[in-house]
Amino acid sequence: MANETTKVEKYNLLYRLGFLTRRWRQVLDSSFQSLGVTDAAWRPLLHLHHLGDGIKQKDLAASLGIEGPSLTRILDQLIAKGFIERVEDASDRRAKLLTLSPQGRAMVTEITGKVSALEHDLLSAFDDTEIEQMSNFVERLEKRLQETRSRLKG
Repeated sequence: MANETTKVEKYNLLYRLGFLTRRWRQVLDSSFQSLGVTDAAWRPLLHLHHLGDGIKQKDLAASLGIEGPSLTRILDQLIAKGFIERVEDASDRRAKLLTLSPQGRAMVTEITGKVSALEHDLLSAFDDTEIEQMSNFVERLEKRLQETRSRLKG
């Protein structure tokens, strides 16, 4: 099995991208410790920020790639900390709608500031052409992955 010292080749590329993603999340986790938020907290906050207020709880769970009951426990903690507000959907009382509180918005601002600084530091070693090439590659890979998912679902 490949590890981080193995040359990146076609046979291990996706494994290495997954490994890179895990390492990036570890860097983020370390950086956010000073804010008092863990991976379980900052990811839902950022996803809710990007998806927009008033999103259904089940849609946030899908965006995070976790099951509803797992998200409920996390949301309960975020609500207790004052970062998120949860209300019943007037059109479907079984559904819950989520909104960032003012305190949650402030935390997202701090988190995104740290992410921007880390990204700038990390990516400053690459020129615009390299960034554009990688962006194009990632977009094409995402498209192929979506096509494969659709095909496998039938």
